[in-house]
Amino acid sequence: MQILVSGSMAYDRIMSFPGSFSDHILPDKIHMLNISLLVDGLDERFGGTAGNIAYALSLFSEKSVILGTVGKDFDVYEKWLSRHNVELNGLKRIDTDFTASAYITTDKSNNQITWFNLGAMKFACDYDFSAVDAKDTLAIVSPGNLEDMQNFPKIYREKGVSFIFDPGQNIPAFSGEQLLGMIKDAKILVANDYELEMIMKSTEKTRDELMEICESIIVTLGEKGCLVVEKSGETAVPAAKVDVVKDPTGAGDAFRAGLIKGISMGKNLVESAHIGAVSAVYCVEKLGTQEHSYTEDEFWARYKSNFGEV
Repeated sequence: MQILVSGSMAYDRIMSFPGSFSDHILPDKIHMLNISLLVDGLDERFGGTAGNIAYALSLFSEKSVILGTVGKDFDVYEKWLSRHNVELNGLKRIDTDFTASAYITTDKSNNQITWFNLGAMKFACDYDFSAVDAKDTLAIVSPGNLEDMQNFPKIYREKGVSFIFDPGQNIPAFSGEQLLGMIKDAKILVANDYELEMIMKSTEKTRDELMEICESIIVTLGEKGCLVVEKSGETAVPAAKVDVVKDPTGAGDAFRAGLIKGISMGKNLVESAHIGAVSAVYCVEKLGTQEHSYTEDEFWARYKSNFGEV
């Protein structure tokens, strides 16, 4: 099965500030804010929704095609993904801009200030879908370039490609009408419980009404697992057991990769969500979104200990 993964490609540049932001922000001078902070170094990690999902899929020996845009500084990330057998011919390189990047600074009280530079992600990737075999393709549309997020569901619908729609943090960027157009005929709408509330508020549709235009909805609930909503009813799927929580960032992307793996194996949505749950905990147990790894034997042994036989 061909797997198309569209979404953001980004560098996460993480810094730690040894003090407290509040000590450097004077309330009576907020109208003329001018702050300079010394941080304890910088840690650069690979990220972005599409990059994270594709990396997690590679751990299952699933070769996916990333659809997105990258910049003139993509070389290091490119080598990393190539080593993990990720197909990169769906990426459009913008030589006049940098790859999207998040600059995240955390103080000693765990307060965060984040700056996100869209960079190359401002541009649509213009992927050529003419050679896509709809019967043997599964796609996921995750947060990324807004034009791509709107266009790809329409293309998949027209070509008969089964797709997952995952709007995530980009929900506020679209009108209710636009969201409904993107959700229409999706195999799965994936959102956490807060995001689903945002979608319902924007579209003025209830969950049951959204189910009339897509096949199913998966509501992720963090450490509580997820809820699989189908025409036949809903099923609560518990989270897999975590040995140690290091960093929840990227767990949702790892879950989606496991979900896709299950679907590609011909599993039903509940079984696929079980695979997603185990995939997510591997990510939670490491700092960074592409730092975890496992052999397939290790993965399925852990799956069995959580959910029984595959």
